[in-house]
Amino acid sequence: MSETSTSVAVETARKPPQGKLPVLALSALGIVFGDIGTSPLYTFKTILGTTQAAPSAGAVLGALSLVLWTLFIITSVKYVSFAMRVDNDGEGGILALMALLGVKRQQRPTIVAVGLFGAALIYGDGAITPAISVLSALEGLNMATPALQPYVVPAAVAILLALFAIQSQGTAAIGHLFGPVMLIWFFAIAAMGVFGIVQHPSVFAALNPVYGLSYLFSNGATGFLVLGAVFLCVTGAEALYADMGHFGRGPIKLAWFALVFPSLILNYAGQAALVLEGAPTDGNIFYRLCPGVLLLPLIVLATIATIIASQSIITGAFSMTRQAIQLGWLPRLAIKQTSSEGYGQIYVGVVNWLLMIVTVGLTIGFGKSDNLAAAYGIAVSLTMLMTSALLFIAMREIWGWSMLAAGTVAACFLVVDSAFFLANLTKIAEGGYVPLVLAVAVYGVMWVWHRGAAAVSVRMHEALIPVAGFMADIAARNIPRVPGTAVFLTRTERDTPPVMVWHVKHNRALHEHLFVLRVEILSVPWVSSRNRMSIEEVAPNYWRAEARFGFMERPHIPELLATSKGLGCTIDLNDITYYVGHETVVGREDGKGLPAWQERFFAVMERNAVHVSDFFSLPNDQVVEIGRQVAI
Repeated sequence: MSETSTSVAVETARKPPQGKLPVLALSALGIVFGDIGTSPLYTFKTILGTTQAAPSAGAVLGALSLVLWTLFIITSVKYVSFAMRVDNDGEGGILALMALLGVKRQQRPTIVAVGLFGAALIYGDGAITPAISVLSALEGLNMATPALQPYVVPAAVAILLALFAIQSQGTAAIGHLFGPVMLIWFFAIAAMGVFGIVQHPSVFAALNPVYGLSYLFSNGATGFLVLGAVFLCVTGAEALYADMGHFGRGPIKLAWFALVFPSLILNYAGQAALVLEGAPTDGNIFYRLCPGVLLLPLIVLATIATIIASQSIITGAFSMTRQAIQLGWLPRLAIKQTSSEGYGQIYVGVVNWLLMIVTVGLTIGFGKSDNLAAAYGIAVSLTMLMTSALLFIAMREIWGWSMLAAGTVAACFLVVDSAFFLANLTKIAEGGYVPLVLAVAVYGVMWVWHRGAAAVSVRMHEALIPVAGFMADIAARNIPRVPGTAVFLTRTERDTPPVMVWHVKHNRALHEHLFVLRVEILSVPWVSSRNRMSIEEVAPNYWRAEARFGFMERPHIPELLATSKGLGCTIDLNDITYYVGHETVVGREDGKGLPAWQERFFAVMERNAVHVSDFFSLPNDQVVEIGRQVAI
């Protein structure tokens, strides 16, 4: 219930993913690599669209060189070799990295702002990924049968609606197929690439970075603008880091270097070879690699692969939402566990339907993957830029690197990320504003919620009564003590919780046994059982407890209390009544509170948040809610 850190040293208890390395690597194919694995569908054709109508051999080799080296520098070096070594007890992603840098132990507003806005940007780009992926797969129908072109957008909308509609049922039943399907996909695009390379083997000259640099610096504005299209090849790289907790570093590295990276290199090289051999650049060059007789099966496979990629984005949005809630940056939302097989199998209805509305709207509004490509990339390029900044701090504070070493590595990443971000800025007027607007909206919600929650906490601490004085007053007033145990959930770190004071004021009675519980969400993913709870008897039959959970855990208070006897507490678990406070937020009359619009916005979120008893899994028939107004 509080986001204030404790001084107790906490031992984390991360359970490593279970299973053999190859099996976990296969599973990772379906969850981690869907986005980056389907990028050949639209990346190279978008790059060619930024060049002249008939690109020269130098332009094709230069573009391919930029793609290959971008994959290597950003994905292989930055994320796989560096970022994935900076984990928060096994968890990755920009929120986990933000938490790792101690933002709860000390006030670090800049790091918080960078981390939160980076997370918000992922929501914005995540809405585009399903739209551009499914559209680009179905656009292969235009090459198979041009008469089907009017049905591409309706078919994409139907697929996306069905995808979002089934989220509440979970994907555990079909999730086991994701890895094998993506395995077939990567073998298929690698084989297609080989088919193209055989026709023009000299394409591998693009492995020389000089081709890419020459094209970049000798073609003026065109060379710079092409970076915005080149960046599409790594738009899924952030997922490698964010999904690390699901599989561990080893399986993801194995899958990337053994299969995904080589397959992407071969396919991009095959597309470039086909263009060098004289293939037309209109339409989708990806599908030109496929023999005509296999085109329709490939379209079906590509559509399934893009659905899997979209599923990964949606699941990632759910997981990031839970992290933000646990860290105190979003209001409590209803989270449904859709499977007992994995903690990541969850469903967040509000996020699902909002993503669906935005994704379907983008699909209809932009109509073609080429148009969506203009809006794609700006958000994730800015997220990568922010991740690089946080990685610099991590190198200094966590790894203990010198300023020179950390600065040199971080500067290389920042230069590359800045170039891609600046190139993507040119897309703002063409649709790049969409993910930015979405990100600003999400960031605004996070910011207002946290400010409101902090204001409520401050008000709750203003008039606390010491326990000794409160109990003496109870005795002096002859307040009846009734049998049973009362568990009071509180945000306060000391003294008598306000909800207990309100209870006595309204009911003029108090239970014989009192248990005050404060729940704290720490900036680590998991907390070991030995550090889960500490209990202190502050007065006769009056215990105060601190419970600690990681931001990847779901608090379950009844299960927690079952362990209290082992810590010396003598409460009767069979006769418990839970008391929770319900604050109605109103504006302060002295003008010292939050601005009126923030207070009203926070009040709306507070009213619509999941009830605290549901969030902590309290039994409904044992909960008493006591309300009062809190002026912020």
